[in-house]
Amino acid sequence: MVADTVVSEDLLKRPLYVYDLPEEVLATLTTKGEGQAIAPKDNVETTAEPPADAAQELAIASSTSCSLCKVTFSNVQEQRGHVRSDHHRYNAKAQLRGNQTLDEAQFMKAIGEMDESISGSESSSSEEEDPSQLASLLKKQAKLSQTAEDEEAPKKRSGGKHPLFWFSSSLFPPNYSLGIYRALFSNAEQDEPAYFVDTLKKKQLTPIDPQKNGNQSQGGSPSSTPHFFMCMIGGGHFAAMIVALAPEIQRKQGGFVERQARVIAHKTFHRYTTRRKQGGSQSASDASRGAAHSAGSSLRRYNEAALEKEVRDLLKDWRGEIDSAEMLFVRATGSTNRRILFGQYDGQVLKQNDPRLRGFPFSTRRATQGELMRCFKELTRVQVSQVDQAALAAAEAKQQEETSKPSTPRPQPQKPKLSKEEEAAMLHTTQIQALIRRSKIPALMSYLTKNSIPSSFTFLPSDSQQNFRAPTALHLASNLNAPSVVSALLLKADADPTTANGEGKTPFELAGDRATRDAFRVARHEIGESKWDWDAAKVPSPMSKTDAESRMEREKKTAEEDEANRRKTEMERLKREDAARAASQESKRPGRTLASVEKTANERREEEMRGMTPEMRMRLERERRARAAEERFRRMQQS
Repeated sequence: MVADTVVSEDLLKRPLYVYDLPEEVLATLTTKGEGQAIAPKDNVETTAEPPADAAQELAIASSTSCSLCKVTFSNVQEQRGHVRSDHHRYNAKAQLRGNQTLDEAQFMKAIGEMDESISGSESSSSEEEDPSQLASLLKKQAKLSQTAEDEEAPKKRSGGKHPLFWFSSSLFPPNYSLGIYRALFSNAEQDEPAYFVDTLKKKQLTPIDPQKNGNQSQGGSPSSTPHFFMCMIGGGHFAAMIVALAPEIQRKQGGFVERQARVIAHKTFHRYTTRRKQGGSQSASDASRGAAHSAGSSLRRYNEAALEKEVRDLLKDWRGEIDSAEMLFVRATGSTNRRILFGQYDGQVLKQNDPRLRGFPFSTRRATQGELMRCFKELTRVQVSQVDQAALAAAEAKQQEETSKPSTPRPQPQKPKLSKEEEAAMLHTTQIQALIRRSKIPALMSYLTKNSIPSSFTFLPSDSQQNFRAPTALHLASNLNAPSVVSALLLKADADPTTANGEGKTPFELAGDRATRDAFRVARHEIGESKWDWDAAKVPSPMSKTDAESRMEREKKTAEEDEANRRKTEMERLKREDAARAASQESKRPGRTLASVEKTANERREEEMRGMTPEMRMRLERERRARAAEERFRRMQQS
């Protein structure tokens, strides 16, 4: 039993990657039943909606999900954003009226051409919905519920099903479950859930070693290796990425081997298309109120057209990689953005009836390269959950007994009144947590000293999920990966690193990056061994600040060299492609000189600015100059 526990702990030290699972895990993997309640995440905040019964409460009490909307999230911040979203507020009102709630796919279908947020702004969380719009949605929902049974099977494949499919392994304790997103499986594979294990075995890929394969990892053909196409568009932001599924082996200092995702191509665009402080795109405002004639509205219309051209040109250039991609993950908010990607035009690349097309089965943020990479890691990471099956079975039995009894109104329990000390502690909790999240170290130290708050102070209320995981300031700073705050608390505030949270973890065990872990080791070196039991705090051997900085500098230099080599290889490839494209164009149109090409480019710029006001011309010219300056600066860095 001890050996099995050690094996499972070793396997869970690093996230499990769906396409490169250990052989011992694949050999012992079995599927779980469809109806089995599993918590999709562990060690995170509770669900956004209160569960309907005790069994459901135990099943999802440690998950970031919304039982009302049937949506799961990767962290608490995404869950809180969902609670303020139109989807959640609509379902809450529908439940109060006794109507059927909608999942994400049904909600997007119900709102149809409504491009804007119900509250008027995507960032607003306090304004109420327009009653007329909500009534319209309720009517659409009634029509949708009548025709739901007549929809085709592929369209309702995801309806009512959890976005994760759960597995179990004999290498882990019985209360451990491994979850994999359904979106990674094709429609045919989802129709045969009993063969998911065999399908997973076929999906395993051999990691790419650049040292053994030469430049294959950099210059290999994207269509020859399994890959995903991922893109997001919304609010004038566009980000797209083609990422290989086979991980790439990276060798760090000291012989440390790490597997990383290999991005084949990526591109981001940003255009000013959203009306400031009012929300919504210019095209949506024109459709509802009529065309405005201000300089800002004209500039936004121009930027919308420019963004559409840039996106469609990029999709055209990537057509080969997109057509050969395993899956297409797309997030397009609003009818304008969906029209850019899926509208009918010559050379259309993305089509809504593509069986590979998937939405992101969790909440996403602004369209950036970093957000796409975060979503890829979340999609391809095996989710690990712990559920007490005995407690779950007992809760289900108790619930069945309660449902068999006649229902009687229950008196609402009164909340206990807080004492002055508890109120003061809750106020201190709010202030300290806010200062730590914003990394306001001087203000934090001043607040602790001014209010005579001891180093053993614990946050209230202690029964909240956040305070259960991070009950002290040091726990919270470590969990937020704030190394400077960790150093200040250890060296200046005498924070105790041996204090354990409700899960039995010390602050060091919550650290998610090397910089935060190094802050603990540096503090151990500066404080000494006599003050705290560092072994009990799980802090490794001490390290001087000089050693930590030198190692970070070496790693930074190595990363910069790797990035420079990658950029150089990419630039050489682009130059070769541009030369081949130019040669092809010249062969088709002989006699065309460089002067005529330059003249055509100038004429094209004049056509773009034709009809613009002087202010718009100045803005466009400033933007071009800024891009040219950025290009010159980039070339200087490369040289």
